[in-house]
Amino acid sequence: MSFDRHALEQAIAAHGAVVRIVVADVKGSTPREVGASMLVWKGPNGLEQSGTIGGGTLEFEAMKAAFSSPRLRRIPLGPSLGQCCGGAVTLLTEVFETADDIPTDVYARGPNIMPMAVQKALKGVRREGLTSPRLIQDWMIEPVSPLMRPIWLWGAGHVGRAIANVLAPLPQFAVTWIDTHADRFPDVLPATATQLIAANPAHLVAHAPNDAEHLVLTYSHALDLELCHQILSHPFAFAGLIGSDTKWARFRSRLTDLGHTTAQIDRICCPIGQPKLGKHPQAIAVGVAASLISSAEQIETLKTHSGGA
Repeated sequence: MSFDRHALEQAIAAHGAVVRIVVADVKGSTPREVGASMLVWKGPNGLEQSGTIGGGTLEFEAMKAAFSSPRLRRIPLGPSLGQCCGGAVTLLTEVFETADDIPTDVYARGPNIMPMAVQKALKGVRREGLTSPRLIQDWMIEPVSPLMRPIWLWGAGHVGRAIANVLAPLPQFAVTWIDTHADRFPDVLPATATQLIAANPAHLVAHAPNDAEHLVLTYSHALDLELCHQILSHPFAFAGLIGSDTKWARFRSRLTDLGHTTAQIDRICCPIGQPKLGKHPQAIAVGVAASLISSAEQIETLKTHSGGA
């Protein structure tokens, strides 16, 4: 198992602070293996979760104490928990408000100065690869799931649906799909898309990862403008806007009035895709996908050299 940074980012974007509880060590018979994890957050009706560390009283108690639990807890699985596994688990509980500091290869963290045993293990991990998580002297080491490029797709109209469907089979993209109402989305979402619903989607821009690639194509010019304004006020890797030359000229003027420099505004690509392919939603989607695929090197350059909008 590995640390799923993408799932954590999505949970933070949707819910704010998120607790991750992971099985850090096991002794004897236990319901789940090292690396099994769950995410917990405060929902409108109490605590909510995704994932599982084995169910039963162990999971219930871990969830209930998620925001107040000690970082490491060693728990015997005996009658007090209503479980008869006979073993013991060590749970690592961590609160995350951002995933920006999580490395892309191996995530090692623990108390105080990193012990020599952990340093030695990390050298071996980076030389030979890490196939499973492990706990060494209260330091947790986990491989991190390969990062996908975060695409934030603003709008679930005809073009938004076409883009989501074209990007769905491409493994390098993780799509966060945002609109104002659930009924604006198709009944079945692509497996790689995560749905977010907000009365004012522009409020979600602040929760997007700093390397997000934004595609703005909502039903409202006013919302498109506000999204562009918020995106330019937050770190990002790429931003594209659907629209005509007239719309873009008007937006450029309004964005200037809102305090953005010409250099900042020039980072927004309008129109998106490849206009020579035509205006049919599928044609726009194919052009957008082709542009995203071919821009990988440019995106990496932007990530490296742009500290913010």
